[in-house]
Amino acid sequence: MLNNGNPESGLLHGKTALIYGGGGAIGGAVARAFAAEGAVVHLAGRTESRLEKVARDIQESGGRAETAVVDALDEEQVDAFVDRVAKKSRRIDISFNVISFGDVQQSLMEIDVDDFTQPIALATRTHFLTTRAAATHMIKQRSGVVLMFGGSGPQTLPGLGGFKVALDAMEGLRRQWALELGKHGIRVVTMVTGGIIETIPWQAEGRDEIVGEIAKAAHLNRTATLADVGNVASFMVSDKAAAITDATVNISSGAIVDY
Repeated sequence: MLNNGNPESGLLHGKTALIYGGGGAIGGAVARAFAAEGAVVHLAGRTESRLEKVARDIQESGGRAETAVVDALDEEQVDAFVDRVAKKSRRIDISFNVISFGDVQQSLMEIDVDDFTQPIALATRTHFLTTRAAATHMIKQRSGVVLMFGGSGPQTLPGLGGFKVALDAMEGLRRQWALELGKHGIRVVTMVTGGIIETIPWQAEGRDEIVGEIAKAAHLNRTATLADVGNVASFMVSDKAAAITDATVNISSGAIVDY
């Protein structure tokens, strides 16, 4: 965390944050970091038990967190969730969507067309819905930050199916949102990591090889951690980063080359 563990003096004190996929590793790490910096965190996801675990961790550390079961692909559920939070909190300051895309990773010559298009359609739909819902309230207050995760760039690997294409589509969506929302004081930024080793299950097939490739690609003697993600995300959505929008924040330890 960036401060000394006192939410009352944190970078995000008084902010209201929405986190979709808040029960996952990355969503949970960002939620804990936001809460440690003083934000009131609203965790949304489809598995209540996972959301509640993250919320308990935050509350036991002195932070504030609430949970809601929300399908981030369902327009009515997303709009209702954001409206409820806005009515209670009087504002929406941060929206972070890190739900999984359910991608099937195969070569393009082998993959089924529906498996190929699924992550592209899912990624663009969910980020459109959650951003629009948050922006509806952010426009009224003339401020807010939408944080995306994943990034794009010129590099890719064989056998990713539609996953990399989905990230490319998200980058285009970020640019469009940043352009249209900027005049209302709303920032839209993306974070890219190059892979977080802590999120790879120990039982995953080929885990050692994946970890080796992530470490090999890094220019530093380390790779990005969940703590890094939380710390950088907290800075990026804070007023300290008020001039940054329509940009990718690269914490890949040099593994992903900016262009």
